[in-house]
Amino acid sequence: MAGNIPMVGFHDLFTVLISGNKVNLKLSSKDDILIKKIIDILIMVKPEFKNYIKIENSHLKNFDGIIATGSNNTSRYFESYFRKYKNIIRKNRISFAILNGMESSEDIQNLGKDIFTYFGLGCRNVSKIFIPRNFNFSFLLENFKNFEFVKDHNKYKNNYDYNKAIFLLNNISHFDNGFVLLKEDKSFFSPISTIFYEFYDNLENLEFNLQFRKEEIQCVVGSSLKLKNVNFGETQKPNLWDFADNIDTLEWNYKL
Repeated sequence: MAGNIPMVGFHDLFTVLISGNKVNLKLSSKDDILIKKIIDILIMVKPEFKNYIKIENSHLKNFDGIIATGSNNTSRYFESYFRKYKNIIRKNRISFAILNGMESSEDIQNLGKDIFTYFGLGCRNVSKIFIPRNFNFSFLLENFKNFEFVKDHNKYKNNYDYNKAIFLLNNISHFDNGFVLLKEDKSFFSPISTIFYEFYDNLENLEFNLQFRKEEIQCVVGSSLKLKNVNFGETQKPNLWDFADNIDTLEWNYKL
């Protein structure tokens, strides 16, 4: 299981169990408390689950299929190591917002939830925004003020101070409201405390170009016309039928 945000592996656990399969879990060291508590609750509700769930402390063994999550680099290792088994190997995914400059204060404040929840560590967190050239940055940064509390977290603040120092020392143009940095950058993966932005002149052209990266996209927030989009503030509220990477893990488990 991944461990970047709390209980991120619960949906996989859930789909394995309701498909009638048994599950062997290798928990992330960063998320090994809440999952155990959830398992206790599941067993309390349905005692039979006790015989269907096993937590492994060493290497996984005696299984028919594998679901593993990692970066683009570790996924190559997983694909090689588990090539003999039916598998779902998850890689890095991107989430971004497309703004048109007509958003309300409520829209931007909800966008803040998509950006700052879990400090931006999830693949459903918005790490980049596409904006028109006449965009009002002051309006954006002002409406993020509700999330100023993130700087009270020591590790977040360390990231903010470090990235700000890098920008200043290297004379890199950026916007700063005291707890988050905005930097123009074509990359989708921004560091903690930083949001990348990129200008667009034509929405249709932008969406056409993004189609070539659709296999990497997890969430699109905002003004997208052609890409499957999520409402402002909803990226961290997936439904049970919102499958990661658009792979129906329930159907996959049934086929095992």
